Amino acid sequence: MQQQARFINIGERTNVTGSARFKKLILNGDYETALEVAKQQVENGAQIIDINMDEAMLDSKAAMVRYLNLLAGEPDIARVPIMVDSSKWEVIEAALKCIQGKAIVNSISLKEGEAPFLEQARRIRRYGAAAVVMAFDEVGQADTKARKVEICQRAYHLLVDSVGFPPEDIIFDPNIFAVATGIEEHNNYAVDFIEACLDIKRLCPYAKISGGVSNISFSFRGNDPVREAMHSVFLYHAIAAGMDMGIVNAGQLAVYDDIPELLRERVEDVILNRREDATERLLEIAPEFKGDGSVAEKQDDAWRSLPVNKRLEHALVKGITDYIEQDTEQARQQAEKPLHVIEGPLMDGMNVVGDLFGEGKMFLPQVVKSARVMKKAVAYLQPYIEAEKSGGQAQGKILLATVKGDVHDIGKNIVGVVLQCNNFEVIDLGVMVPCAKLLQVAKDENVDVIGLSGLITPSLDEMVHVAKEMTRLGFELPLLIGGATTSKVHTAVKIEPHYQHGVVYVPNASRSVSVVQSLISQSSKADYLARTKQEYITVREQHQRSRPGQKMLSLAEARANKFQLDLTRVASAPKQPGVHLWTDVDLQQLRDYIDWTPFFMTWQLSGKYPAILNHPEVGLEARKLLADANAMLDQMIGSKRIQGKAVFGLFPANSDGDDIIVYTDESRSNERCRLHQLRQQLQLRNQIPNSCLSDFIAPVSSGVADYIGAFAVSTGFGADEFAAEFAAAHDDYNSILVKALADRLAEALAEFLHLKIRREYWGYAADEQLENEQLIRELYQGIRPAPGYPACPEHTEKGTLWQLLDVEAQTGMQLTESYAMWPGAAVSGWYLAHPDSKYFAVSKIGRDQLVDYAARKGWSEPEAEVWLAPNLND
Repeated sequence: MQQQARFINIGERTNVTGSARFKKLILNGDYETALEVAKQQVENGAQIIDINMDEAMLDSKAAMVRYLNLLAGEPDIARVPIMVDSSKWEVIEAALKCIQGKAIVNSISLKEGEAPFLEQARRIRRYGAAAVVMAFDEVGQADTKARKVEICQRAYHLLVDSVGFPPEDIIFDPNIFAVATGIEEHNNYAVDFIEACLDIKRLCPYAKISGGVSNISFSFRGNDPVREAMHSVFLYHAIAAGMDMGIVNAGQLAVYDDIPELLRERVEDVILNRREDATERLLEIAPEFKGDGSVAEKQDDAWRSLPVNKRLEHALVKGITDYIEQDTEQARQQAEKPLHVIEGPLMDGMNVVGDLFGEGKMFLPQVVKSARVMKKAVAYLQPYIEAEKSGGQAQGKILLATVKGDVHDIGKNIVGVVLQCNNFEVIDLGVMVPCAKLLQVAKDENVDVIGLSGLITPSLDEMVHVAKEMTRLGFELPLLIGGATTSKVHTAVKIEPHYQHGVVYVPNASRSVSVVQSLISQSSKADYLARTKQEYITVREQHQRSRPGQKMLSLAEARANKFQLDLTRVASAPKQPGVHLWTDVDLQQLRDYIDWTPFFMTWQLSGKYPAILNHPEVGLEARKLLADANAMLDQMIGSKRIQGKAVFGLFPANSDGDDIIVYTDESRSNERCRLHQLRQQLQLRNQIPNSCLSDFIAPVSSGVADYIGAFAVSTGFGADEFAAEFAAAHDDYNSILVKALADRLAEALAEFLHLKIRREYWGYAADEQLENEQLIRELYQGIRPAPGYPACPEHTEKGTLWQLLDVEAQTGMQLTESYAMWPGAAVSGWYLAHPDSKYFAVSKIGRDQLVDYAARKGWSEPEAEVWLAPNLND
């Protein structure tokens, strides 16, 4: 085809973040074989090679220079232009010095504003290179035609008019996004790109247009024939509109005219958004064109010959959505009313799921996949039910909410899915829900049960407040309590005494169904609540009996037994002091630092990674979940829907009693701020010291110059929105998966950043060489305690950290009124470097320390009690 003859293919396999094979070769130093990867790209039709060496365990600059120098000696490869892809300017600059001929820099954008954009452009121009310019500004990525054109035109005039950048050296990437996702707002993404090409070409003379073509087909992962057809059809129209180049595997690109007519028609309907049912019609025929991705399913197609009720049951148990709409339609035609399909075969199937889950024969990830099938079936039937003006009778109506000031909801969402799977109607109010709104909705909707969730310790007090308000307003609904910081003891001691109509602690999602069923049933409710009340009386009595045995030292005695610091081992001064900012973290490099064990715990699969993958009971499901997680990570990172940011700093510091003084500069004459710490007061065995974090910083009186670090990181930018898109498409499984992975990436970023602090920024462990398992086990020098956690449990100290680093202005991360971090996928804390520093739990403190702490903070005693109540030994 003549149009495609002028299209330039960009090969991306010479990229350590996009090719596992290439990454392994480079890390192993096998550059000769790595050159073969580039050669294969050229032989397969790549006319530009994209090279990226951004890898945490790699000297990216040295690797880039070595590879480019070797590549220059290979005539078959060196004849094509090089696109340099890196998040580090020093790597790009080193590469530009090596490249013979014209290079391309990938990429720059306006997302940080005009000044940084112009500075990068000027430096690129000095080297005579071209630049890829992303359609991304201070507001975000461009998704509509209007936004794409607006940003590209603005960038064009800045480059040409202000920098004198040659217009022919500008390559715009107006963002190719996935279509056929099931979300209506995405249906026009391909059309927006194609039409934007026409306007950009008209308004920005001589500029080129590029894009990552594989993004368009993300929703058909695993079906290569359909994906290749989508790429070919998209390019057919995009090239005609002015697209000049793109990242696409030329060796796997279907010829437009060779695509089977039926497939081409359905794909074209999707790409050009020609029909409202285009996605459904493509899904309908997609299985006919599946390749290797469907071998396992083809071996198990016998279930398709079962009666429709059994097919629905099989789909629910196996989590298969491929045929759910056509099977639901067949069941609807056989039923007297569409509602009967829900009350009959669908609920029968979910009862099987519930039984298998209860018997331990199904696991939480499978149940959530079953819920996805159920929701898609119900969504299909909903218009028919509405047309008949009738509604089904659920077992009961449950109201769920994360309490005011708290942003964490993964566990709550899982509970909601499990309850829906068991025919409960769930109203989920989301996060940071004020008590007044919560109780008003409960009243308006006439719910049967209220469920509260929270992660941070201030949420515990908010739950107490909700219980008191329910009593004051005359509620008689059972109240469920759940979340990471909650417990049966806290529920029995602090919450249950304030509400007399049933307070029940629910430890995990698997218990939620039996608890709610007991509370909904009129025959079992009274007996269940009576037994629970008696159980909590016993818990309170045991709690009271256990307290006299806890010997509480006075604050003076605890301070006299403080940890004695070895001042000869204080870490040296940081190599790079002051505040540093990472604005666009390369999430790909964080994958090697993920601790997968907590991820499996989120899904209630208990076991340590990687041993869990071979567990006799949960191993198979763990392997499936890990595969899904890695596929989702590919999508999250490849589509750039999720962003990571970090701000951190290293400062002169000394301790003053239980406080840590942070100074403005090395003169140590002016305080920047004080970090107020708490000390262990319980008498510990064998005269173990009563520690305080300030003990690990050299005292002012010692005359020793010491230092402290602070950090705040998040990989949650865009995560809530991305998860919401899956939820809107009735896909709770992937919605929860996105949030769980964002959390894991945040922890991985904290781990990676701490490594960089130890080796480079502070540099006190420059020669450290640890495997990821050793990092997870914290076999390194120094600690990073977080405000709100056991060693420094008082949450308002996060406010001091935010001021010290100017976190909100630098990154956009915020604190709620209860000092929860937003986005939720976030980690913050302090860096202490002394070899003897260690984690500990402050645990219970006496009122004498509360009074002392209040004085140091400038609080009244009641103010201090609000924040220290969980630790107070009264």
